[in-house]
Amino acid sequence: MQDGPLTGVRVLDVSTILAGPLCCRILGDHGAEVIKVEHPEAGDGMRGHGQAKDGVPLWWKEISRNKRALGLKLSTPDGADLLLRLAATADVLVENFRPGTLERWGIGPDRLHEVNPGLVVVRVTGFGQTGPYAGRAGFGTLAEAMSGFAHLTGEAGGPPTLPAFGLADSICGMAASTAAMTALFARERNGGRGDVVDINLLEPIMAAVGPGPTVYDQLGEVGERHGNRSTHNSPRNTYRTKDGRWVAVSSSAQSIAERVLRLVGHPEVVEEPWFATGLGRAGHADLIDGHVGGWIAERTEAEVTEAFEAAGAAVAPIYSARDLVEDEHVRETGMLTSVPDDDLGPVLMQNVLWRSAGAPGRIRFTGRALGADTDDILAELGVHAPEVARLRADRTVA
Repeated sequence: MQDGPLTGVRVLDVSTILAGPLCCRILGDHGAEVIKVEHPEAGDGMRGHGQAKDGVPLWWKEISRNKRALGLKLSTPDGADLLLRLAATADVLVENFRPGTLERWGIGPDRLHEVNPGLVVVRVTGFGQTGPYAGRAGFGTLAEAMSGFAHLTGEAGGPPTLPAFGLADSICGMAASTAAMTALFARERNGGRGDVVDINLLEPIMAAVGPGPTVYDQLGEVGERHGNRSTHNSPRNTYRTKDGRWVAVSSSAQSIAERVLRLVGHPEVVEEPWFATGLGRAGHADLIDGHVGGWIAERTEAEVTEAFEAAGAAVAPIYSARDLVEDEHVRETGMLTSVPDDDLGPVLMQNVLWRSAGAPGRIRFTGRALGADTDDILAELGVHAPEVARLRADRTVA
């Protein structure tokens, strides 16, 4: 059975925590065979992230799905040799050690390409392989701080605000999966020669934050915090309903803004000259929010949603995880799916990121125990049971 467009591609996930593992999860979701390489004793730190049920880490089941588990200590000569043997069979290797670490162990890109010239090596770091910050510890929080995201997030006059989840890591992981697939495509066009991809946590979230550097370069302007408002249009905010729920309204299109103001009973505002541009509306956000917020406050969430939909205006409820799980559209379209798991039974998790009619991906299995596939993977390399036993006794494998 074809599991997706990447069926036949072998990926070595030699990364930890989130960005690299998410990159490899995406590749695995679309058919790639992914081998998760972890320290045989410590494992990937992701195993200890988030909530657990009866000692079973829940996030791990999702982030490490579709990955066979190999416990292997890369810092030993035997471990490095086994990785090179694995690399000779692989198409992609994803790692996120500090720059110079793989080279110190004798398994840097140059050595990897000696055993497999076609290997795509994706190197994920906080700040890149070069530059004055290359040696710094890199975490998503630092990228969220330095990218401009935290500077722009929060209430006006309040402190910069960080996200409550791994935003920078997740954006980087998705970007890294695109980079890996782009490099695989390029390999097919350049005679099978692999490449080294240098991707860091900072640049992808910089792209997501927007054109702030360009605006500063050309106009000398620096954006500030405006809470849930936008500097580009209005109405754009969160509003509380009569029954204590919250909804978000967006009006990036002029026609939507007009529909909202007519819906809430203030068509006269639409005739104001300043209403004709997003910037003009943003400059009168107090007035607009007063009209929109007052109308919403007098109605329940269901009434607001029904009225907005009838008017062709844009509104959405502010969801918790419970709301997301119970939403009929999320359920019917398969954005969440239930996957069998040996430890927990059926586990609900996010589905494959996109639907492809001709070659859809799928979730074949959930995250595995540390070293669950070590014996099988090493046997495929021709490492016989007595040698595996020696390596296990030396704590080189698990």
